[in-house]
Formats: sequence, structure tokens, C-alpha cells
Amino acid sequence: MTTTGEQMHALVERLYPLCRSITGDGVRATLEIVDEYVPLQVHEVPTGTQVLDWTVPQEWNIRDAYIADTAGNRVVDFAASSLHVLGYSVPVSATMPLAELRGHLHTLPEHPAWVPYRTSYYKPQWGFCLAQETLDALPDGEYEVRIDSTLADGHLTYAEHVVPGQVADEVIVSCHVCHPSLANDNLAGIAVATFLARALAERTPHYTYRFIFAPGTIGAITWLARNAERIDRVKHGLVLACAGDPGRLTYKQSRRGDAEIDRVLRHVLRASERPHHIAEFTPYGYDERQYCSPGFDLGVGSLSRTPYAGYPEYHTSADNPGFVSPEAMADTLAVCREACAVLDRNRRYVNLSPYGEPQLGRRGLYDALGGRSDTKQAEMAMLWVLSLSDGEHSLLDVAERSGLSFDTIAVAAGALQGAGLIKA
Repeated sequence: MTTTGEQMHALVERLYPLCRSITGDGVRATLEIVDEYVPLQVHEVPTGTQVLDWTVPQEWNIRDAYIADTAGNRVVDFAASSLHVLGYSVPVSATMPLAELRGHLHTLPEHPAWVPYRTSYYKPQWGFCLAQETLDALPDGEYEVRIDSTLADGHLTYAEHVVPGQVADEVIVSCHVCHPSLANDNLAGIAVATFLARALAERTPHYTYRFIFAPGTIGAITWLARNAERIDRVKHGLVLACAGDPGRLTYKQSRRGDAEIDRVLRHVLRASERPHHIAEFTPYGYDERQYCSPGFDLGVGSLSRTPYAGYPEYHTSADNPGFVSPEAMADTLAVCREACAVLDRNRRYVNLSPYGEPQLGRRGLYDALGGRSDTKQAEMAMLWVLSLSDGEHSLLDVAERSGLSFDTIAVAAGALQGAGLIKA
């Protein structure tokens, strides 16, 4: 029987060969596969649609591309890797000398065996990406250059999956679906988001969870533009990216810095004793910068392992399925699940017996703790909950002030509520 981590890794491997971009059939093919795991509502937004300060661009699709020598041998071949073509390249069919072709070639001299990932979304041009060692081996001479692509009016595609909750207030979980053949950035994030949605559907969470699978930047902006009237429902949010590499977990805080999601992730990571780093917000990175833009100012943070551009393999062919592991993705998923569990149970309570300490033994609460190895801790948790149940402090406040785990505090609150001593 395969583990959840292995299933996520298998999803990464299925998605890896597809050529994704900010628009096009690669995005649709990706969403069709994700739809096999969780049902998606797919949205198509026409080219030219005004979305906030942006306009939905033309749709880009590609069928084939190569550089061939005079003998017809393909020395660079899109069929071998979707990274070989500059993203959004306009079509070209020409023959030219290597000296002229060099101006359209992108390499990584510091990593001569790797192919870089490059794009040109909003400036019409064409190009190829290849290993420096491949370029060094090319003799001078004429080369056939062909990019069989189209750039035409079409649509921007994104999708949503909703896990209904007990309330209409929402937690959004967002990941980008625009990168070709990059396993950590962005396929691991897609896989973790997909399996988090499946895990949440196994119960009825308190919040409604909305999963957004959209192209980076323009996709999140499009979603915000199309949902502006219901943004007030979004109470918390998390952007997932770079979720499968071997590095420590990194949580980048929201623009607010003190949003509930920020406090929850800080608490979960600290309490778990996992190696981790808490990063301050910066207006650069992934789509947290769109959700946190001052007009919306949503409480949305970003969870990753090694952050963008923080590892040599970033945006290169070395970011392949072998770079990400089932164990790392499973660990990222576990943190997400723990954070959702805290969000869903973080309530404010009122002590219904606030004058003096109520007699816990008479209500059987001490007996309920009998035999537990952590009896004293559980007793302290009840006392802390009673002390701070004034309608002003949340259970997370209690956990942080007491130094006890949120789970211990939440269990104590449940026992006290069952005994009629507190109410939400």
C-alpha cells in the first residue's frame, strides 16, 4: 500500500512532462489530472478582460520546437523537455548561422549541465534554453530553427475546489499552475494542496476551504478581480509553493504580520519542534503579495520549504521529480493539516462560573483524567482555559500564554464545555 507521500510524488511525476504557462492547453491538461483527485470548477476568462490594473493576455500554445543541424539532427528538442523553449515564444521558422542564433539562446554557465527556465510573457520574442555544455559542443554553421507556437485570443484558465464547512467564512489555499517541468516549484505545491483538500473532505471542517489553482500573478489577480464582492468572507489564507525539497520549512508571514494565520503557523511550527524559519513579509515572491495588497489586505501567508530562489536548482532542469521527496511533501502536508486543525478549533469562550474556581472534581472532570500520563498538564490546561475564558481571549491566546500545546488546550476546552462551565 502506497503512502500519501508516495501518492503525491506520483502526481508530481504525472504532471512533470506537461508544458504549462500562464495560459493554454498545458494548464487545462494539468487541471484535468488534478480533477481526477478532487473535483474542480474550471473558469475560462477571455483575452482582453480587464482584471484590476491588468488585462488577460493572449493565449499561448505550442506543438513543437527544435534547433536542428544541417544533417537534420535535433540538437535542442522541445519534445525532450518543455524547458527548452522560452515561455510564450512567438512562432519562428528560419535558418541562421550559430553566431546569429546565440542571441536567442539562454544557458547557465555556472551549472553547465542544467537547462534554465525563462519566459517572456509580455514582450513578443522567441528563444531556446539549453545546457551550456550543449552550446559549447555546437560547431559553427547553419541551423534550422523552428518554434511551432500560436499566440492568439483565447482564455486564461484557473480552477477552484471547495470543501464546505460549518460556516460560510473561508480559508483560501492557493498554488500556481503556470510552470513547466519544475517539480518543486510548482508541482509539489499543487500535490500538497490537492491532498490537503482530500484530507479536509474526510470531515466537516468549521471553515469553508477554497482551493485556488491559478497561474502565478495574473491568475491570482484575475481571481481577486472576479471575487471582489465576496472577499470579506476570506478570513485566512495560505499560499503553497516549493513544498517538496529537502530544506527546512519556511513560513512567510502576511503583510499584517499579526494575522491569525501568522500566529497559527508560528505556534504549529514551534510546538512541533521541526526545523523551521519564520520570514517577514516582503512584496515579492508568490501570490501572497496579491492577496495581501493593501486594497484587499487579506491575512494570507506563504508556506514553503526552501523559499523561491533559495536553492541552486530553482528554475532549472535540476528541479526534477528526483529533487523532491515523498517524505518532504508528507511533512509539508502534515503542517498544513495541523494548521487547519488549529484554525478550525480556535474559539473564544466565556466562563459561566467566573466567581472563584469552580469545583472540577464534583463535575467528574478530575475522574475523566484518571490514569493519564499527562494528568497534571491536562488539569493545568483546564485552569488556564477557565482563567482566560472572558470572551476576549482565543484558545490560541491561552496556548501561547500557558506554554501548553493548542491540542491540549482544545481538549480541555471541550471537557469544560461538556460540563457546562464555558460556552463559545
